[in-house]
Amino acid sequence: MFVEAGVIGLTIIIVAIFIFLAIFFTFVPVTLWISALAAGVRVSIFTLIGMRLRRVIPSRVVNPLIKAHKAGIDVTINQLESHYLAGGNVDRVVNALIAAHRANIELTFERAAAIDLAGRDVLEAVQMSVNPKVIETPFIAGVAINGIEVKAKARITVRTNLDRLVGGAGEDTIIARVGEGIVSTIGSSASHSVVLENPDLISQTVLSKGLDSGTAYEILSIDIADVDVGKNIGAELQIEQAQADKNIAQAKAEERRAMAVATEQEMVAKVQEMKAKVVEAEAEIPLAMAEALRSGNLGIMDYMNYKNIQADTMMRDSIAKSTNDDTQKK
Repeated sequence: MFVEAGVIGLTIIIVAIFIFLAIFFTFVPVTLWISALAAGVRVSIFTLIGMRLRRVIPSRVVNPLIKAHKAGIDVTINQLESHYLAGGNVDRVVNALIAAHRANIELTFERAAAIDLAGRDVLEAVQMSVNPKVIETPFIAGVAINGIEVKAKARITVRTNLDRLVGGAGEDTIIARVGEGIVSTIGSSASHSVVLENPDLISQTVLSKGLDSGTAYEILSIDIADVDVGKNIGAELQIEQAQADKNIAQAKAEERRAMAVATEQEMVAKVQEMKAKVVEAEAEIPLAMAEALRSGNLGIMDYMNYKNIQADTMMRDSIAKSTNDDTQKK
């Protein structure tokens, strides 16, 4: 019975020791510590435990430290850990430092960390400093003085300027500035044939303007890859202007016609009004004559003379109308 109790107690102790060792080796990265010692990097085991307590993955810091030590880069574990805690990519920063060291490019850890924290790929920036990048613009159209449109496509060779990478403008700014220079150069040319004969005139003019100021890149060269002739913009503008002038003239003529029609209608209305007044006045003549007869202001002989004159007038009008009709028939 005592033997069985001893065996059970020994088993419990062994299991407890096994669990303790499992937890210890899980929490304390002993293998990583051994790897650092084997690589000649002195890292205290308590430093690794402190990383665990600060919620830092030790391998994300120690492995880049070993890599930097083997490449001859002087960085400390505190620098790498602080960059990790700031949200940076420690491995990418160390790789950039190694690449810069191999290419004899002066790059400090503080500068590389700042570039990485700014959201830029510091390793790509270093690689671009060694191997320049070619940026191709789309077709950019400009109009020469003679009104002919010219389209040009450029290839811009740039390399990274590490000193201006933090806060410097990107590729879009370079393309926009080069496009502005191309439009300005084409617009100042007397004829489109000048641009077609000397396309390097565009690259020389644009390159001399210092378009890379304030950007994260240094422009090495600007080469015109293609030049095409577009539309005759000047002729199209003249046609549109002539059409606009025609429309204006037609509108003014229509306005004058409308005014003439309105004036004519107004005159017709006035004539009709005058005729109405005449008819109204004529309608009052018999009443006036009757009143004159009653009052003695008009005698019977006067009235007879008036009727004779009226009959004579009607006869003359009838004869004149007959003569006119005969004349028109002949």
